[in-house]
Amino acid sequence: MSQKSPSHGDAPDFGPDERRRFLELIGREIRTPLNGVVAVAELLARQPMSPDAQAYVRTIVDSSQSLLGRLEDAMDLIAGEAGGMELAPQVVQLRALVDEVQAHWQARRNAGVALLVAYDGEPDLAALTDGRRLKQLFDSLIADALRVTPRGAVEATLKAQPGPDGIRLEGRVRDAGASLSDHELRALFEPDSSRKGSGLSLPLCRQIVRALGGSIRAERNVGAGVSIVFSLTAAPAEAGEDVVKLSEGPTAHVLVVDDNATNRMVAESLCEMFDCTSESAEDGQEALEAAETGRFDLILMDIKMPRMDGVAATRAIRSLPGPAGRVPIIALTANADPDDAAAYIASGMSSVVEKPIKPDKLLQAMNAAFAVGEPRGGSAVRAA
Repeated sequence: MSQKSPSHGDAPDFGPDERRRFLELIGREIRTPLNGVVAVAELLARQPMSPDAQAYVRTIVDSSQSLLGRLEDAMDLIAGEAGGMELAPQVVQLRALVDEVQAHWQARRNAGVALLVAYDGEPDLAALTDGRRLKQLFDSLIADALRVTPRGAVEATLKAQPGPDGIRLEGRVRDAGASLSDHELRALFEPDSSRKGSGLSLPLCRQIVRALGGSIRAERNVGAGVSIVFSLTAAPAEAGEDVVKLSEGPTAHVLVVDDNATNRMVAESLCEMFDCTSESAEDGQEALEAAETGRFDLILMDIKMPRMDGVAATRAIRSLPGPAGRVPIIALTANADPDDAAAYIASGMSSVVEKPIKPDKLLQAMNAAFAVGEPRGGSAVRAA
């Protein structure tokens, strides 16, 4: 009996590590142009246009952000399965986090379905935990609950109770969808769940809760539907002000460094919004040559570029004599996990801003950089 020889058309037999690296590569390749779509659409939304055109642009933004979110979910799920989900603990004011969740979903709930979001705890209670992951957890659970609820109400609650071991957090998202059997409840957090359409959301929620050191379960509601309940313990923390202060001041001259034309356009448009002037460079080598002139107050630096990447360019700029070697440099990158961010800071960068760029995040980073090393033009930039 002859055996079939592998042909060029056969799919490669990837092992778990190779498959994970392949999916991460595909994710990065998709994320870069998609970030550009989101950023340009958000800039376009700021332009005067008819109500119909505004609605079309809003649809582009919402759909692109939704696709970007699914891509990030897939990357997080892969990282979680490999035991490598990154956490960034910070002081989180719990009531404010719930308010953010409610505001996010205010304009997105389904017609005919009420969304009730509530916080049960001391108003000023703060915890040391990963606020971004907690919000991602609630967003995923609410999205799934709204999807399976044809009518009625979806309820999302965070209960926070201080105790001797820390702050006990219990989150609960209750849908009004179909009831599930015991077998379906047990399989709900598997990628091939019987509740079709959940996709990555519930398996990802399980990975997030595990990374936070907690547990998650599904309960059958009295009447109809399912409640997803998660619990974890976080260290108490002192709540502090985390507000971006915008102060008036003269403009700064900024060098935008990115090999992607769309990204350069977005960053330069934001600089103009902040009443800053700007020039651009297409790679690290051009950035170094421009920085040698000493005419820039700040550099916005992409990381992955041909000829010379952002980290190498930053190190080269830091070796320049005089003020040119001390210019603040902010990393602009889609790869902003804690290990990467630490490496960028170690190379001489001031801070890291994640793509797609949010204006408030960039403005906050710029003002923070100027507070350490003031630009020639002034001590702060402002929103136009």
